[in-house]
Amino acid sequence: MFIKFILALLPILWLMAALSGLKMPGYKACPISLAITLVLALFLWKMPLIDALTGTLEGAAMGIWPICLVIIAAIFTYNLTVHTKNMDLIKRMLTSVSRDKRILILIIAWGFGGFMEGMAGFGTAVAIPASILCGLGISPIFAATVCLVANATPTAFGSIGIPTITAASVSGLDSKGVAVAVVIQLAVLVVLTPFLMMIMTGGSVKGLKGIGMITLLSGLGFIIPEYLTAKFVGAELPAVIGSVCSMAVTILAAKLLKKKEDPEYILHGLENSEQSGREPLGLKRAVIAWLPFLLILVFLLLTSSLVPAIHDPLASVKSSVQIYTGADAAPYTFTWLATPGVLIFLAALIGGKAQGASLREIGMVLRDTLIQMSKTVLTIVSVLATAKVMGYSGMISDIAALIVAVTGSFYPLVAPLIGSIGTFVTGSATSSSVLFTGLQVQTAHTLGMNDVWLAAANTVGSTAGKIISPQSIAIAVAATGTVGKESRILNGSMKYFILFIVLYGVIAFLGLRFI
Repeated sequence: MFIKFILALLPILWLMAALSGLKMPGYKACPISLAITLVLALFLWKMPLIDALTGTLEGAAMGIWPICLVIIAAIFTYNLTVHTKNMDLIKRMLTSVSRDKRILILIIAWGFGGFMEGMAGFGTAVAIPASILCGLGISPIFAATVCLVANATPTAFGSIGIPTITAASVSGLDSKGVAVAVVIQLAVLVVLTPFLMMIMTGGSVKGLKGIGMITLLSGLGFIIPEYLTAKFVGAELPAVIGSVCSMAVTILAAKLLKKKEDPEYILHGLENSEQSGREPLGLKRAVIAWLPFLLILVFLLLTSSLVPAIHDPLASVKSSVQIYTGADAAPYTFTWLATPGVLIFLAALIGGKAQGASLREIGMVLRDTLIQMSKTVLTIVSVLATAKVMGYSGMISDIAALIVAVTGSFYPLVAPLIGSIGTFVTGSATSSSVLFTGLQVQTAHTLGMNDVWLAAANTVGSTAGKIISPQSIAIAVAATGTVGKESRILNGSMKYFILFIVLYGVIAFLGLRFI
């Protein structure tokens, strides 16, 4: 059983070694991981050839639609805003709040990124904030890494709460109860993450100099509304409401508490209107500059499940195709309209035209974006295909089964780790919920533990896996123009993954003593 466990881990171990140790770019490492997975699935797990091929095809289809569609649309939106020179106006507006890059990182990566995760998910919470940070002059590698760390905790309630709702659904538990348990287990890290981001920015705890209270309020401004929303509303909106409140609290605190600029953290070359002598932007120019991003938020909100009158007709425009041929295979569904990628593209087109771009210019920006994203598409398609084959062949379940068998009564310490494995492999907290929540609940019943708490531990653990998932890193390098430098981002992110997963394990273990 142990040998099979090690063999099942080989695709994951290869990715870790290739991306981190060998410094191989993702578009080379991930196809090799897929080849390793196929060999193992065919010859050791005895997966039929047709099932392996169709499982690979289904993973590739999922990688292209909706995931690559969303990421290309998000990068296209940013590139078009840069092309029309409106990103310069956005910089001016952001620096009217503060020129301190620490505060801007809290607002953009933590607050705005959390909002994008809560509304859309699918990589937008890394792609768009990281692009904006790069536009402000922040180091691309750092922008990618800090956005990956910031995106961790909101992932539990991404895409209007889908990971948590899915966890409750597949295990037959109450979604509101699971949501509350998830927030409780996340609470320490939600408050801690802004501090970690500031330490990352400063290179040490000196990064907190002069903004410790603002950082604390940024975290508390997220977790308190998040908990109240989960408890009294449900699993759909905790990340959305928490992030909006956090942004508002952070901006207000920056205005009231940060009177003096720290030269060490000023973004050079950025001046607010008063300092530059330029007239402040009028409301119309400000709205046009932000229009693509405002339309994204409006479209995502209006077409979400919160507005069924719009969502339901759009969601009905879909095609179900039987791709995977294995036993009990379910058709794969392409949702053509009610998917974030289509909505983001529409917002970009309308916003770009309003900003003065011609159709020819828009087409050129789209062409350049597709060229820019080509290697990322190969990476993501390979990762999703690997995940599907590992799941369908039984490799992932074999990994989890040994962990359960070895740990016994200490199992809650590693319950989040299992969730993180699911997200590392698939790039999706929702997929991790589908793969492992049933196992978590079954283990809870066997060991006489609280099933809601362990189901929540899986979702919580999946947020840590998001930090180092090859899919997430592929999105980050595409957004920041650092394709080929995945190893630097993985190495920089790994220590935060370890910190998150250790703390999650301790919280899951100790929490059972108080419920």
